Amino acid sequence: MIDGLKRLDAPLFGRVAVIGPGLIGSSILRAARETHLAETLVTSDANPDVRRRALELDLADEVPETSAEAAIGADVVIICVPVGAIATVVADIAGSLKPGAIVSDVGSVKAGVVDKVLPLLPAGVHFVPAHPVAGTEYSGPDAGFPTLFLNRWSIITPPDGADDEAVARIASLWETIGANVEFMTATHHDLVLAITSHVPHLIAYNIVGTAADLEQVTQSEVIKFSAGGFRDFTRIAASDPTMWRDVFLNNKEAVLEMLGRFNEDLAALARAIRWEDGDKLFELFTRTRAIRRNIIELGQETSAPDFGRTGAAPINPEAAPVQETASV
Repeated sequence: MIDGLKRLDAPLFGRVAVIGPGLIGSSILRAARETHLAETLVTSDANPDVRRRALELDLADEVPETSAEAAIGADVVIICVPVGAIATVVADIAGSLKPGAIVSDVGSVKAGVVDKVLPLLPAGVHFVPAHPVAGTEYSGPDAGFPTLFLNRWSIITPPDGADDEAVARIASLWETIGANVEFMTATHHDLVLAITSHVPHLIAYNIVGTAADLEQVTQSEVIKFSAGGFRDFTRIAASDPTMWRDVFLNNKEAVLEMLGRFNEDLAALARAIRWEDGDKLFELFTRTRAIRRNIIELGQETSAPDFGRTGAAPINPEAAPVQETASV
């Protein structure tokens, strides 16, 4: 048994279906195997190569061709596709869902997803959105690993009127595979994630693009002389482009609000440098260092100099990254 995960004496669910066995989906399936979360695990993907790889990796007991087939008889269906495709998947599986089934997701944006999904679900089916705040820059079935969620947060954002038992069952699912669970509204989630995840990714994409465009610095020099800061930016900027395109388009209000605040703070920082205000710079850097130390103390990061996070490398590096399909 993998350290940190405990195998259940009896499964929590009879049948769990994961639509989209990419990084998050395949990690859920692997953790579910380790913990005996369900009697039967099912997965599917629109891409036949992804389905084939899921079979080769023994990620699930069944790998049907369509998401609608995968959802038949499922107690829980977890949709692990880019945010822009979640509603399409729900529309595809709606007719296959049994009464009392729970539909969940793992998207990084919640309010827009809730608005689109709820009208698509038949009566008697429960929607309990969730977002595991965990991941790497890799994608595809080979990228997952069973401890991805260990001691990480999974944020659950129940819609108004959500069934209490369904919410509790999704919370138990995430706790079983190692996550800590937090509850908040979908709107608040989107604002929090805009500053903690979405804007940092946008900055990483932008600064790496800026470095690549500098005419006075050749690409080979950028790569050759990459310092730790630039390496971290490039790691983030290597994330799945389909997923992040959908994140920004579906959380644009919160992202633009946070970008406005960031631009104001950046302008103040530029003034401090221009006018050689060392005290202001020192005060800011001291405050931000304390935040970094708090993140480490809370167990959400390590202070070890890993230079590339080898523990998060995909199982088969030659097969990565395999992009999760945008429609399933």
